[in-house]
Formats: sequence, structure tokens, C-alpha cells
Amino acid sequence: MFVHGAGSYGAAAWPRQHGMALSYDALFLRRHGFDPVAEPVESSFAADTAIVLRSLADDGRGAAGGHIVAHAQGAIAAMMAAVERPDLVYSLTLVEPACLSLTAELPATAAHISLMKPLFEVRHQLSDEDFQREFVRRVYATDLQEPATAEEKRSARRLRLQAPSWEAPLHIVPGVPTLVLTGGWEPLYEEIAGYLRETGAVHRTAAGGHRPHDSPDGDRAVRSFISDVGRARSARAS
Repeated sequence: MFVHGAGSYGAAAWPRQHGMALSYDALFLRRHGFDPVAEPVESSFAADTAIVLRSLADDGRGAAGGHIVAHAQGAIAAMMAAVERPDLVYSLTLVEPACLSLTAELPATAAHISLMKPLFEVRHQLSDEDFQREFVRRVYATDLQEPATAEEKRSARRLRLQAPSWEAPLHIVPGVPTLVLTGGWEPLYEEIAGYLRETGAVHRTAAGGHRPHDSPDGDRAVRSFISDVGRARSARAS
């Protein structure tokens, strides 16, 4: 099961992982408010978690449970689902996880929150384009071309309507095999990965910036981890 972040959604968010559908019953989810036609709505950690849990609870064949691969904000719903129903989660793969509420008091996360919180506090007074432009400037230190197409404008609105990641009610997931994959480019994500590593997760890095799973090494890390966990589960069941 694949849970996207704030940009592309559904299968489009996982170009390197499409082929996993040949070996697994792969589901490429759409989080709450992500739709190709309907207008975006305010994000909801609870609604995203419910989407993940519904999909885990029934794969259409009466079976239940699966591996979760989640990127950025999608990692929040993945972790919340695993806390609520660890029996349904075979493993967690968290790619550049935006789990800021876990590390809010650590230096890199605290600095990021200090930078971004004033922007989120006025997001409902800003246009979609103005919020997106300032968000990109603060996070990536670059300028973004004005959205032109209908989908680009919907994407700008979705970004403005995302709840701040540091407000997510997150807890550590006990007993669920977890891989954290980061791009090694941003201290914020390395800090989160280090925190999760201290709680038992495996941490790997791969080139690719905020999308390391798009690189050959990152894709290989995702596939190898899920395969290894699957073999271990089969061995315990036999």
C-alpha cells in the first residue's frame, strides 16, 4: 500500500514502484482531498488514517493487512494507522517522513517549525499562489513558476489546505518493522530519521533529494526491505 505526500497522488506519485504490482497486490491510495476533478478540501489526519485502515482491513478478497510505503505527509497517516491497528501492518517504509511532532523539540525540527509556523498561521488570508510561492521559498530556497494549468492551481490549493505536520498526534509504533529512507539533503529529515532509528527503525539514504525512492538505490532499498520482512513473516508462519 502506497501513501503519497503533498504533491503527486495515486499511482503517479510512485513511478519507480509501479512494477511491484507484478509481485504484490499493490494499492496506490489517494489521501483525503486529493481528486483529479473535485475541488481540494482541508486535510485531515484522521480522514487519511481512516482511508489507510479501510484499505488494509479488506483487500477485496476477504484478506487483511499489508506493507505500507509512505512519503512525506503520507507517513503521518501510515504511522497513525500502525498505532491504531498494528495487527494489520506488516511493515512501514517511511520516505522522508514529515513526522515533525515526534521531534518538535530537536534543533533542526524546531528551526523548521519556527520558520514555517508564521506562514501557516496566515494561510487562510493568502491566495493559493502566494502561499505556495512563499512555502517553496522557505523550504527549498528557490522561486516557483506561477501555476498555469487547472491541475497546477488545484495543487497550489491542496498545499495551502494541508494541516501543519507538527500538529499531528503521532506516537511511536511498537513492534512493526520500519524502514526510514531519506535523501541525505536536509537536516530536518535526517533528524527525524535519527529519532526513529533510536526507536528501532532501519535508516537508509539514497540520492534523489526529497524523493529518494525515485532513484535506483532508493527503489532497491524499498523493495529489499519489504521482501526481507515478507520472508521473515513466512518463516515464522511455517
